[in-house]
Amino acid sequence: MVKLNGADAERTRSYVGQLDDGRDVVALLHLQGAQRKVAEGASFVLMEHVQGIEVGVGAYFNGEDFLKPALLDWEHKHFFPGEQGELTGEMGTVVSYRGAGTLFESTLALLRDSLKAARHCGYVNLNLMVNERGIWPLEFTSRFGYPGYAICGALHLEGWDTLFCRMLRRDSLNFATREGFACGVVLCVPPFPYAYGYEELSKGLPIIARDGDLTKPLRDREHLHFCEVQWQDNQLLASGTTGYIGVATGTGADVGAARTAAYATASQVVVPNLRYRQDIGERVTGDLRQLAAWGHVR
Repeated sequence: MVKLNGADAERTRSYVGQLDDGRDVVALLHLQGAQRKVAEGASFVLMEHVQGIEVGVGAYFNGEDFLKPALLDWEHKHFFPGEQGELTGEMGTVVSYRGAGTLFESTLALLRDSLKAARHCGYVNLNLMVNERGIWPLEFTSRFGYPGYAICGALHLEGWDTLFCRMLRRDSLNFATREGFACGVVLCVPPFPYAYGYEELSKGLPIIARDGDLTKPLRDREHLHFCEVQWQDNQLLASGTTGYIGVATGTGADVGAARTAAYATASQVVVPNLRYRQDIGERVTGDLRQLAAWGHVR
């Protein structure tokens, strides 16, 4: 995988190699070097090509210890269904606060002393590649982000303010969460995931509720999280810089129910040329069965 280090690196320039011998990655690096499209001094980590199941494990750290429960997540980063096309920040994710214990103890929990020494306080996530031979760490994410906050929050029984205070006050290592799964789907308009041409193509497009006026409560409105929008002349409009309209979430006892609920919410939003992936979560049930067979999750 080629992914430039640094928070300001363009995600659309990342590439996951498809060939075991790495010829496609080498060719891409030669091209970028010849075109000088990589900033001076930029760096990246060259990883071994490993086939397996990509899954994340995350938890909240209070400066001394992890809060329970830990979280499992399955990100869908490619723009098109079937994991095709360019890598975006994220097109959708499935999460659950159940079943992460074994994978958490084998990976993230081993960093307890290091995080304590660094005085880290907040969320930390470790993305992994897992197969029958073991676990390969891919990357850390030590922040709340889009669409993660909205999807995780759908399973919280307490507000984010309560969770933040619990980490700061260190008065408990537990917080209340729902059973089951949450699914989130990113809603966007052209030219997302790129910013080039957004002003001409989509900025200012009207955002309309299928069930009625957006000035009135939407059905399942708590599961619809707008991002780059503005309210002008009694109309909700696409705003911002990239065409990232928002996130539709849904919860359920199993992955299928969570997907159904998320897409029911997404279908409430009508925008000219609105785009979102229709397959978020389809692979997760199979991934869970395989991870359980390998002994990594319940």
